[in-house]
Amino acid sequence: MYKYLDKINSPADIKRLKTYELNAVAKEIRDFLVQNVSKTGGHLASNLGVVELTIALLTVFDFPEDKIVWDVGHQSYVYKILTGRRDRFNTLRQMGGISGFPKRQESIFDMFGTGHASTSISAALGMARARDLEGKDFQVVAVIGDGALTGGIALEGLNDAGRSNTDILIVLNDNEMSISHNVGGLSLYLSQLRAAPVYSKIKEDVKQKLKHVPVLGDKMTRTIERAKEGIKYLIIPGMFFEDLGYTYLGPVDGHDISSLIKIFEVSIDIKGPKIVHAITKKGYGYGPAEKSPARFHGVDPFDINTGETIVHKNGKTFSKIFGEELVQIAEKDRRIVAITAAMEDGTGLAEFSKKFPDRFFDVGIAEQHAVTMAAGLASLGFIPVFAVYSTFLQRGFDQIIHDVCMQNLHVVLAIDRAGLVGHDGETHHGVFDISYLSMIPNMTIMSPRNGAELKAMLKFAVKHEGPVSIRYPRGYTNDEGSVDDIKYGKAELVEQGDDLSIICEGMMCNTVLSILEEIKRLGIHPDVINIRFIKPIDEDLIVSSIKKTGRVIIVENNVVKGGLGSSILQIIAEKNIKNVKIKLLGIPDRFISHGSQEELYKLCGLDADSIKKHILEMVDDNEQ
Repeated sequence: MYKYLDKINSPADIKRLKTYELNAVAKEIRDFLVQNVSKTGGHLASNLGVVELTIALLTVFDFPEDKIVWDVGHQSYVYKILTGRRDRFNTLRQMGGISGFPKRQESIFDMFGTGHASTSISAALGMARARDLEGKDFQVVAVIGDGALTGGIALEGLNDAGRSNTDILIVLNDNEMSISHNVGGLSLYLSQLRAAPVYSKIKEDVKQKLKHVPVLGDKMTRTIERAKEGIKYLIIPGMFFEDLGYTYLGPVDGHDISSLIKIFEVSIDIKGPKIVHAITKKGYGYGPAEKSPARFHGVDPFDINTGETIVHKNGKTFSKIFGEELVQIAEKDRRIVAITAAMEDGTGLAEFSKKFPDRFFDVGIAEQHAVTMAAGLASLGFIPVFAVYSTFLQRGFDQIIHDVCMQNLHVVLAIDRAGLVGHDGETHHGVFDISYLSMIPNMTIMSPRNGAELKAMLKFAVKHEGPVSIRYPRGYTNDEGSVDDIKYGKAELVEQGDDLSIICEGMMCNTVLSILEEIKRLGIHPDVINIRFIKPIDEDLIVSSIKKTGRVIIVENNVVKGGLGSSILQIIAEKNIKNVKIKLLGIPDRFISHGSQEELYKLCGLDADSIKKHILEMVDDNEQ
């Protein structure tokens, strides 16, 4: 089907091609990407933007002998295609297929696993220092986007690498600014000049000669240095990096393979830390993605001709319901402010940002900063609501303890994508938040089972004093009907029975309720408790139910270790309840790979059939 792409099975095949052939490969890859991602879903815009960049990297460097770390990793599709995984690309993000992120166990070309932003520089610096300790000689490359560069760990790594004198190349993939041909050409020329050994020698010789001029030598040197720095800041955009200790190369057109190859070749001859600044465009080469790069950042299967999503689901997402309700609440209370870490659309805050622009803060990829900034707002009487994916909130763990909970500040954490998220896999599953939040003093944790309950919990959260978390899943629900006022620490007894106690949180309650009539027809009548509050737990209801039935199944969308089940076990032990049969259902003690949500819940024994099987086994065992 493809003249060139079908013949590329490894980087060695790329290195044999001429520039005009590489440009043809770029066009074929874009078509290949659109054709495949339209079927599987995935991260499209970011990958369309790095096609030429990836080809140039594979042309110049010798991976896997040389090492590369892709920051976040969602833009590594082109790299996967060109490193022997093209024939399996139709399995992208499918259960048992290739991952949407670099995975060390997937290929020798994936040298470091990524999924969260801002980690590449630190990881690459570790590799470079390992190389130096072993006396080896290979190149180490970190590819990082301008958005990820705002992350605290990226700046920490940038600072350390810059003062290290270690050979490391950072490729800044900048898709937020434009570049003119003249500026790019001049910068490439300056970069080549800067890399020439004679340049450094002449510069040092002039400095030494000036110093030997009687009386005025040192003064002249300092004056010239100051003048030189002023001029550099005016004409060269990379002085921030040079001041940190880097040799700055660029900016270069990130869609010009020839220029990219030249600048990467130049970088190899430069010792110490260096940065290549490449200007790219998200969604490049596919009209709908160029027009709406944010919408095509992560997409479900779509129609290639229109760019529209193929499958339309009923109801609203939890994210949308949260966003709509927050706007309603904020209209009545000017103390409400919303915070996001570069996820305005994903967390449902787009409408809030338009309606209350002065009360909306997008801090970039900086979750630690977001949590502590929220604490600062709360300390002066505002009610900050930080909407964040569960997997990314992990990055602000210390700030939640030290800055929010220790001071008992009224910060609301709206924790989106809690539980198994599906195709993005282990780096994005939000299955640890119950465990790491439950142990923090002053923290309140809630979990709604539908949209109506989410709205009621959000109303409660903005009124409650102290830190509050609401965890809700990725997916669709309905917000019809009303929920009685949420009462602090109180669960909901959804069904009453004597045979066993089923305690569930959030959407797991819906799964339990979907089989309720079936198990009742089998003569099993359980207490079904929608826990609502994971912390504090409704001990009175839980204890009375367990004492009555003598057997309990706890179902949660979180790891079993340290989760809701662990908290209830602790209550059983503290209350000295004897002769209780217990089954904990949740995410097992391992990282769960990618696949559809349905497949993963079944894999973890959290689908309706598996839960029903556990119920039947518990009742049967008790009767024997």
